[in-house]
Amino acid sequence: MGNKSLIGSLSFLMLLIVLLVSCDPNRIYEKYQKVDKNGWHQDSTIYFAVDISDTVNLYNLYVNIRNKGNYPNSNLWLFLTVTPPKGKSITDTVEFNLADIHGKWMGKGLGDLYDSQHLYKGKVFFPTAGTYRFKIQHGMRETLLPGIRDVGIRIEKIKKK
Repeated sequence: MGNKSLIGSLSFLMLLIVLLVSCDPNRIYEKYQKVDKNGWHQDSTIYFAVDISDTVNLYNLYVNIRNKGNYPNSNLWLFLTVTPPKGKSITDTVEFNLADIHGKWMGKGLGDLYDSQHLYKGKVFFPTAGTYRFKIQHGMRETLLPGIRDVGIRIEKIKKK
């Protein structure tokens, strides 16, 4: 196969992936923040600001992690703080497993990069319209955590049955 055929096939595949991902009617927010290529330092905080206008429906909140195969652990501890438009911040310490007991990465992989989605909280009700702020720091023992490439959050509306 020639270079033009390969480039054309890859372009078509990327377009198809973008179309499939963008056709998600339940997703109201999904963004990633890049982590320094040398590793995620304990003092490096990742922030997201999400405008919520719907105070009626229930939502699922996810944490999305992209890690490389050189990530040295099977799990990831995070300190996750949610600050509503009005009221007090709530901080949780959560653990997500990135690999099974045999060391096999649980996320979807492309080459040496794995993308996994972890339910942080289910059936969440946002009582106040406005901007909700999410702050994420890693809570691992290592000061510098290699292998984590991106951290994201996803908020999706729960389908009514």
